[in-house]
Amino acid sequence: MRWKEDEEWSGFLDRNYSIYEYNEFLKEFIARYKYRGDYVLAKVFSETVIEKLRTIKYDLISYIPLSQERLHERGFNQSEAIIKEAGKTPSGLLQRTHSEKQSKKSRQDRIHLPQVFQVKRDLDLTNKKILLVDDIYTTGSTLRHAAKVLKQSGAISISSLTIAR
Repeated sequence: MRWKEDEEWSGFLDRNYSIYEYNEFLKEFIARYKYRGDYVLAKVFSETVIEKLRTIKYDLISYIPLSQERLHERGFNQSEAIIKEAGKTPSGLLQRTHSEKQSKKSRQDRIHLPQVFQVKRDLDLTNKKILLVDDIYTTGSTLRHAAKVLKQSGAISISSLTIAR
């Protein structure tokens, strides 16, 4: 509700769909997947993601990108892997500049981040419905920053799908 009341951020992210509630089990599971490089765990989510994707209307499905440094550290993008394991072809619409890890920031710091996303050049997003995939919805800041640049590049609607919230 706070995002909708903020003039700077209202209207960029139309809706977030989360599959699971973020609890201690998922915290450990996602940490193992994301930070310890256990890529095969993306398969665990595939059936549920496939089912959820059937209920969402979109033209392009994309993911929250990692900076080159973070991608090198992890070896894969966890959000892109979720899309691929669900049998979809992700559109790499965004690029990200390197910044401090989100998990190390407070809620206030996450909300007041500088813009770290840019739409890749030569993409025509005019009137496209875009679905962004990410692993965890915490404050919504990451998804809203991404949605903002996509809307400013012509997309008509941006929704997101996260594994947990």
